[in-house]
Amino acid sequence: MSISAAMVKELRERTSSGMMECKKALVEANGDMELAIENMRKSGLAKADKKSGRIAAEGLIGVKISSDGKSVAMIDINCETDFVAKSEDFVGFVNNVTTALLSATVASDEELLALTLADGASVDEVRRGLIAKLGENITVRRFEKYRTATGGTACYLHGSKIGVIVELAKENAELGKDIAMHIAASKPAYVSEDQVPSELIDKEKEIFQAQSAESGKPAEIIEKMIAGQIRKFLAEVTLLGQPFIKDDKTTVGKLVSSKDNTVVRFIRFEVGEGIEKKEENFAEEVMAQVRGS
Repeated sequence: MSISAAMVKELRERTSSGMMECKKALVEANGDMELAIENMRKSGLAKADKKSGRIAAEGLIGVKISSDGKSVAMIDINCETDFVAKSEDFVGFVNNVTTALLSATVASDEELLALTLADGASVDEVRRGLIAKLGENITVRRFEKYRTATGGTACYLHGSKIGVIVELAKENAELGKDIAMHIAASKPAYVSEDQVPSELIDKEKEIFQAQSAESGKPAEIIEKMIAGQIRKFLAEVTLLGQPFIKDDKTTVGKLVSSKDNTVVRFIRFEVGEGIEKKEENFAEEVMAQVRGS
């Protein structure tokens, strides 16, 4: 059967695939449009499975807050190269998933992947389709969503690589954004000292004791030195103990208190953190793209 340009055009519009791939699929399906689409979907799933083991340490953070300020969602979606992370398809995928997450009730990774997007396809179906189209492994790595009935939420996105969401006991959009910006820059691990695990404090004490023992100072002086070092350590790792980035003469804790508010919780995502990245230069990335097409 003769494959017309109009048929190829229609298949491209319906699958967002390349012209040659569409023509090949139509030839193999003997001009049957629906069969060609089905075969291309199967091929895309196979490609996605083959690429699932490849390291994906680039990507984007997506954040969205509801119009009433009561809900906020954040997601970390990864790919293999910054080139793909900047593509229109990938950016749109991150935006669509974040939007869907904000208005949904999702408790697990499996539920998120099964979540239906605006076009009727699931997150995982679209993800696999993008793998086939863009030629890279794409993973929905993690997500978080806060919802409060009486308080407020806030978010901050630094570029597209660092995202923060915050929940406050009382609604205060300006304060929330300032705190989220501070967290993005200063990377606290806990809200307050009472959240720091005792075993972590004990480990720091052991380190400080070993260091102080070499000083030759009296035991009571060493004890005071260690107490001071622990106070400094707790201030460094807790949000409320850190100097506020916009005014280092006050702490975040004092700032929050002055606004008669409380930070309930926060979380900070940074693209690629904790992932061992494969070292590749740009020329190799381009060649990998060419070979995979």
